[in-house]
Amino acid sequence: MIKLLKMATVSIVILENYMGDISSANAQQPLYLAYPPNNHQTTSDKIFLIGTASSEGKLFINGQEINRNQAGHFAPSFPLNVGKNHFIIRYKKEEIKLTINRISLIPEIPQGVTFASQSLTPKKNIARLPGEKVCFSAIAPKDATVLVKISNQVVSLIPEKNSLDLPPNSGVLIDQNLPILTNTNKYKGCTVFSEFGQQGTPLFELSLNNQTMTKSGVGTVEILSPYQTKIVEITANQGVARTGPSTNYSRMTPLPKGTIAAITGKEGEWFRLDYGAWIKRDETRVLGISSPPKTLIKSIKSEVTEQGTKIIFPLQIPVPLTVHQESNKIVLSLYNTIAQTDIIKFPLTSFINNFTWQQVTPTQTEYTFELTSNQQWGYDLQYEGTNLIFLLRNPPKIELANNRPLVGIKILLDPGHGGEELGAKGPNGYPEKSVNLTISKLLKNELIKRGATVYTTRETDKFVSLQERVNLINQLKPTLSLSIHYNALPDGGDALNTAGIGMFWYHPQAQNLSVFLHNYLTQKLNRPSYGVFWNNLALTRPHITPSILLELGFMINPDEFEWIINPTEQEKLAQTLADGITEWFRHLYSREKMVIE
Repeated sequence: MIKLLKMATVSIVILENYMGDISSANAQQPLYLAYPPNNHQTTSDKIFLIGTASSEGKLFINGQEINRNQAGHFAPSFPLNVGKNHFIIRYKKEEIKLTINRISLIPEIPQGVTFASQSLTPKKNIARLPGEKVCFSAIAPKDATVLVKISNQVVSLIPEKNSLDLPPNSGVLIDQNLPILTNTNKYKGCTVFSEFGQQGTPLFELSLNNQTMTKSGVGTVEILSPYQTKIVEITANQGVARTGPSTNYSRMTPLPKGTIAAITGKEGEWFRLDYGAWIKRDETRVLGISSPPKTLIKSIKSEVTEQGTKIIFPLQIPVPLTVHQESNKIVLSLYNTIAQTDIIKFPLTSFINNFTWQQVTPTQTEYTFELTSNQQWGYDLQYEGTNLIFLLRNPPKIELANNRPLVGIKILLDPGHGGEELGAKGPNGYPEKSVNLTISKLLKNELIKRGATVYTTRETDKFVSLQERVNLINQLKPTLSLSIHYNALPDGGDALNTAGIGMFWYHPQAQNLSVFLHNYLTQKLNRPSYGVFWNNLALTRPHITPSILLELGFMINPDEFEWIINPTEQEKLAQTLADGITEWFRHLYSREKMVIE
């Protein structure tokens, strides 16, 4: 299950130690609530209640009779008011009392001459370049006059009109991702500073009805000197570069260990690097003060190895970079780089059709690899000293024999969750971790029958961290990586009416596989479609191989849950999925006539 939902138990019955026993999944039982937990907090305007009871008799929630399926499972949704919402679930003589607290995302507009609590920004110490905008904001009563005093400047803050808020990314999973019109009485204003150094802490002033109050801000403002640039080195194996200074911002291409860049901005624990990305301070070390780092690049060489085509870029320093994939192209951009290139040893491989470069800006050099196939098989990049090593993996050697068509194909299966990490829970509390493992074992056997070499991240009910799973993918370098999961929804979704198979990918090299398997499973098994999604997940981000995450159904849907735990349907699903993988390789081989090396 994608980690959008943490299932918990509220019941007079506690279910323990499933260990994958399918009889536990089918067991009749007393009244049980799988989700939400008591005293659950949410920002959603509605909530689903997922549970079960023995199928005989009627079940009521707040006096309303609830429809259940033949197994006795239920998953109705109820509206929520801001504040505490109380529910009583009754089945015969059994009862569960439940309180859910809905929290409003809209800040409370202050009454009187005061600012809303924790509304003054910046909330953290920030640093910017000379001439760059520095903005301040606050939430205050309507018709107030708000200004900021800082470093001999007075900045007027103007009320924003018709402010639009965006729901969280998870909103698209429940068709609730459109902008929301809010009226928060937010005041905002910006200025620029020309002098270097600390500008101090902003002093906010509010005037209303002939009364004035002031309040000191939280974050300080610093203006960086372009003549005393601080240089940092990436110390993490893959520095997580983002589009902004928090984990809420999107990821960019990870920066290899050893990358060197200049700091051009700060915000709390985040550094902005000279090519535009932000990175956490603890993934770097400050080397000192120097001129902005730049490198020349001259000749480039390549060599063909068993792993793939290795291109070596000799540089003076390890510079920031990004990688962009298209269907039959992969583009590598080097920043702070000036080309003096007159000769390149062209890769002698049938996988690469063409290789070009251009100086797209005075300090950015771009290298484009045009491939003979629309399917890419993974890449790797790292610094060895100051040399950038860029590896493009070769297509697999496919035999496609009639009786063992997957000979030569290496597949990693990742049964999601395990150990104390249950994943989603079905209406009767049966955990996702167990069915993930069951399906993975069945699929492994089917793939081996077809000749594949199969690896797994776990064979038993044990906890395996996300990083351990990713490390295994990078270590084994399989042909494909499949993470096996079953789904749930964020609060606000419709658990009763949402069902189907979903596929999730991150790198374009995994998109075609995701679409193909989604269509194959939904058509061959006559299952509903939940959809195909680009998604920033730990198990879709590895770029060494096409990596996808499969959500094979919804644990929280009462009817689909019965299909999920049916042993006959599980075997059929594993066989069909193995057939789909085989057909995908055949499709590639016949449609694109891949050259086998």
